Amino acid sequence: MRITLVSLFSFLICYYSIYITFQITTIASAKCLEDQQSFLLQLKSSLMFKPEISNKLKLWNSSVDGCEWIGVACDSKGFVVGLDLSEESISGGFDNASSLFSLQHLQKLNLAANNFNSVIPSGFNKLVMLSYLNLSYANFVGQIPIEISQLTRLVTLDISSVNSYITGQGLKLEKPNLQKFVQNLTSLRKLYLDGVSIKAQGQEWRNALLPLPNLQVLSMSYCDLSGPLDSSLTRLKNLSVIILDGNNFSSQCHKHFPISKN
Repeated sequence: MRITLVSLFSFLICYYSIYITFQITTIASAKCLEDQQSFLLQLKSSLMFKPEISNKLKLWNSSVDGCEWIGVACDSKGFVVGLDLSEESISGGFDNASSLFSLQHLQKLNLAANNFNSVIPSGFNKLVMLSYLNLSYANFVGQIPIEISQLTRLVTLDISSVNSYITGQGLKLEKPNLQKFVQNLTSLRKLYLDGVSIKAQGQEWRNALLPLPNLQVLSMSYCDLSGPLDSSLTRLKNLSVIILDGNNFSSQCHKHFPISKN
């Protein structure tokens, strides 16, 4: 296994060059099922957003089939399987998240780059089909809910937060801690927890990650990690990128991980 140690700055440039081009597109599909479109309209009505900035939600209306709405992807049966509400100026949290969690065929959900300024709502365990979940830099605060740990099909999980290390009021993993949070997420290939307050020492957080055999990318910058590093993460044979900037380690990463020059 060769691990590329990447700085957070260079990684974010690469990450967002991909991120800004990411858009859930509508698969050739049947007409949106009536209940699915109703859930989407209920979701829209439960969210506060700025119409002058929005290029998705403001265009959702009942005169157009829901599967044709920007940010919505449907399968061939008319179920909503993808929802991209990133960069929609959403603020104030969810008035009622039940409509979101009623979309139980969702496979991809992106709420990144908004301004919720609220806790992550409970109920994610109802979205059992999710393989991609992005809640990054959406100004969520408080404890990350245990329900996300029940999404055993997740391949990509991004809950990165900027607030924790700037304001001290961002996201945290305490109850559940990191170990309990990821222990069932064995399908994960990409895990981004930058800025989430974890406050774990070396052996504790490393041991928590070892049950993730498919992990390829691990990004945990500014997570209040501390203690000495060792080479235990090299047992994750698929791990190729690890980003640990801004933590309080007593030894340097490059002494413990083989570094790829690519």
